[in-house]
Amino acid sequence: MVLIKRKELSSLFKKMEQRVAEKERAKVFLFFGERYLCREAADSVQKYLLKDPSGGTVNSIDGDAEDSSKTLGQLMNYSLLPGTQIFRVTDSRLFHSRTVASSIWEKVIQAREEKKERACRRQLLAFLAVGGLTVDESLNEMSASQWQSLFSFAKPASDLAWTSELLSSGGGMKKSTGSSDIATQYVAALKRGLPPGNVLLLAAEAVDKRKQLFTYIKKEGVVVDCSVAPGGSSAAQKGQKDVLREMVLKSLGTFQKKIAPQALELLFERVGFHPVAVVMETEKLALYVGDRDTITADDLHIMVGRTREDALYELTDAFGKRQGARTLVLLHRLLDQGVHGLAILATMRNYLRKLLIFRSLQLGSEPPWKPAMNAGQFQKVYLPALKEQEQWSDLLKGHPYALFMSFSKAQEFSCTVLKRWLVLLLRAEFRLKGAPLPPGLVLEELFLCLLKEKRQ
Repeated sequence: MVLIKRKELSSLFKKMEQRVAEKERAKVFLFFGERYLCREAADSVQKYLLKDPSGGTVNSIDGDAEDSSKTLGQLMNYSLLPGTQIFRVTDSRLFHSRTVASSIWEKVIQAREEKKERACRRQLLAFLAVGGLTVDESLNEMSASQWQSLFSFAKPASDLAWTSELLSSGGGMKKSTGSSDIATQYVAALKRGLPPGNVLLLAAEAVDKRKQLFTYIKKEGVVVDCSVAPGGSSAAQKGQKDVLREMVLKSLGTFQKKIAPQALELLFERVGFHPVAVVMETEKLALYVGDRDTITADDLHIMVGRTREDALYELTDAFGKRQGARTLVLLHRLLDQGVHGLAILATMRNYLRKLLIFRSLQLGSEPPWKPAMNAGQFQKVYLPALKEQEQWSDLLKGHPYALFMSFSKAQEFSCTVLKRWLVLLLRAEFRLKGAPLPPGLVLEELFLCLLKEKRQ
């Protein structure tokens, strides 16, 4: 029937009103793109389908734990229940292939960097499903040629032991992905026709548009494009802001509130392109202002400030990656949020002190540190040997992989440089306590000095 953009749904509903005959109505809907927007669009279609006086039933199915053949069997059965029978599958894998493997892997890495463990695990399971793998098969131990054959892109050079650790901690989540692709069976069944009243709603973040099932739904059903251009280009950022602005205004409309333009821009800056977080923060702001009609920048400073711990971690992370511009932006953001300059120095001192201790341990003769050591060797051999020495036991607590990443970062530095940096930090502390200079100026000079020096 049609492929439309998300904003064209209202026009589609008007056209559907004109199709009285059952055979003329769309029976299959596919939503692809940004996950939250897919869910929102599917909600709109579901609400439209259930407005009939006879009502209906929604059968919600989680694609992460779905047996697709069982869903197909239920879809093709006649129901004894009255009204429309909606089979709604979220995170469907029917449209995955090696073509979309690289984009799924990018979502895995993005979720990991943002410390969203559940989302990272979900995307990782989808990635394994593309290659027909189970959670018991290690991505880290896979050869480069095997990876290329299964996923059609080069294997990352970094250590991937964390993937097995993440999947092993999945709790009750589905442990087996399965490898069969029954999309062709869906096409054959849909061609025979669904029982009267049955409707299929499918949602997927990544789709292979060359798949026969996608082509069929585009021709005989409705495909709704909910994608948003990624990246940091001006065009992509404009598209992202337009989507977030729409969601903010829609959320505020239910509270009969407005938001000042400056506060809206600040909300985008603080939260970024995370639709779920934007909606939650908007609702929180609407409740906070009470009887006032307009949300101001002051309200946002109070309610949507980053937590001090997260912001300080971001600062050390940017510094460790030599991201000068990002480091200075985060520094001034912390100062704007009222974090004292001495607290920032204390965080940096702890960070550099830990690197210095780890680097000195690496330079010891026993146990021997190898620059090419992977996470598995670190956890099974190196870390237990260190703990047996009973030195710095307080710093060797915590998750083994997090410790491995800290040790890997420490090997980029020399002890001489780290000790000199600690001296610079001490001088900056004296200036903050005694010199009549703005804290921002003292700290900015400090970070510029640290960033320009060689690490070895």
